[in-house]
Amino acid sequence: MQRRRFLGLGLALGAALASGPALAQQLSLGEISAYLNSLRSAQAGFTQVNADGSISTGTLFLSRPGRIRFEYAPPDRSLFLASGGQVAVFDGRSNQPPERFPLSETPLSIILAENVDLSRAGMVTGHTSDGTTTTVTAQDPRHPEYGSIQLVFTANPVELRQWIVTDRSGQQTTVILNDLRPGVQVADRQFNMQAELRARGF
Repeated sequence: MQRRRFLGLGLALGAALASGPALAQQLSLGEISAYLNSLRSAQAGFTQVNADGSISTGTLFLSRPGRIRFEYAPPDRSLFLASGGQVAVFDGRSNQPPERFPLSETPLSIILAENVDLSRAGMVTGHTSDGTTTTVTAQDPRHPEYGSIQLVFTANPVELRQWIVTDRSGQQTTVILNDLRPGVQVADRQFNMQAELRARGF
């Protein structure tokens, strides 16, 4: 399993946003930053469009700062887990240990930060609205070579609907969220990397 499959871990499928309000005002960077900072925990279903065109589904669990878990729907036992500043990518089709790398090397670190501030110099490279959604493209201004994340929001109320991660090799992964439930309490066990390693026999 390639890392790029999960670094979503990512705007085709615009129909997924059809329920958003019509002619919504473009959200400011301040409004988006405030929304992301208020999103301390959440659960959502997701559909992932991988770089090779394949599609995966599953459930996402979020606990900011720094923790996110992508559980892929059975029979796929794959898992993307970020916790403690590290990412582990478990390939459900392999009996090998997970691929591991620093969270800071994926653009997901931008929205998992303790304090999201999209007004930082060099962070936002695109900020547009189509009258229904606001799209922001962001990167780590210190390491633009790590890639970027394109975030799509609806307004009234503000809600994150999807993102596209472009990794350092230019591969893109799209993640479309559904039934996002902010404030859902997620057990710490869900983000315990060592417990996950033990449970999978590593």
